[in-house]
Amino acid sequence: MASIKYLIKRLSKMDYGNMIKKINSIHKKTGKGRIYIFNDMRKCAVKYGAGYSDYDLFEMYNLSDKERDTYITRGRNNDLVKKYNNQEYNHIFRNKIEFNTNFKEYVKRDFIEVNTASKEDLKKFMKKHKVFMAKPISGTCGKGIEKIDINDYKNLDEITDYLTSDGMNYELEELIIQCNEVNKIYDSSINTVRIVTILDDNKTPHVICAYFRIGNGKYVDNFNSGGMVAPVDEETGIVIDKAIDKNKNLYEHHPATNNKIKGFKFPDWEKALDLVKKASFEVPEMRYIGWDVCFSNKGPVLVEGNEYPGHDIYQLPEHTHNKVGIWPKFTKAFNDEKSKK
Repeated sequence: MASIKYLIKRLSKMDYGNMIKKINSIHKKTGKGRIYIFNDMRKCAVKYGAGYSDYDLFEMYNLSDKERDTYITRGRNNDLVKKYNNQEYNHIFRNKIEFNTNFKEYVKRDFIEVNTASKEDLKKFMKKHKVFMAKPISGTCGKGIEKIDINDYKNLDEITDYLTSDGMNYELEELIIQCNEVNKIYDSSINTVRIVTILDDNKTPHVICAYFRIGNGKYVDNFNSGGMVAPVDEETGIVIDKAIDKNKNLYEHHPATNNKIKGFKFPDWEKALDLVKKASFEVPEMRYIGWDVCFSNKGPVLVEGNEYPGHDIYQLPEHTHNKVGIWPKFTKAFNDEKSKK
């Protein structure tokens, strides 16, 4: 059951106008009464920590109580973050320079901060890496990321001026060259696998779930920036279903390359699992992390870590054909933790 504090906080911040829109939309789709839907939403909020967005996204109006209880909701996710992550260490994951510095062994690429580096060091970086990525230091969802080719500019000073003109602070990163197998699916972005881990009280890392994030028309693979996602079997590294984008379009093959997504098997999957398990020990105060892993020509490497792993893309109705969410995978990890105490 969701905590009283969480429910009060959600009620105080709730967008009631949007909630009413969701109720009206569900009413049109199902024919169920608006008052019934509202009361059912309230029930799901109290019992499972599901807000109206969860209720709509996971189509809880089509689920039994037993099925609803298998979903990780926003409330449950928040509880996990509070339990396993010390907020005083969030900055390590929110700042790209801090993250790359702390996880340099797993990142395996050059990087430099524009605002703190000398012009000489910036020019050395750009001469060594003639094409590189420029990322806002504290950016999220792939926003503001650019791929820069020094040949598109008159000189290196022009690039530096461009990167400092908008008042933002950028991190420059060596390009990741993804492996041929993943590159064939889509080569205009780095396509990553989000692997979620929990480090329990016994210092045992658990891999909870994995999702393939694929670009579609942009340099980034983020679901909220035009990308798509597909579930991966965390034990075998095989994509087990079609990819879906935010508009709920389904893709068995990538629309740009026609290469198959469902059934794809990642190379070096065991190495990727070892990578995230090992990385989960680096900041022991942060034990619930969503790792974005790229399968590069150097093997699996970390792109970033997320101190607030999302809960939505892992259990979309189009992927939960048996109407079972991923909460049982979390409870299995909790039970393993208890059994070892």
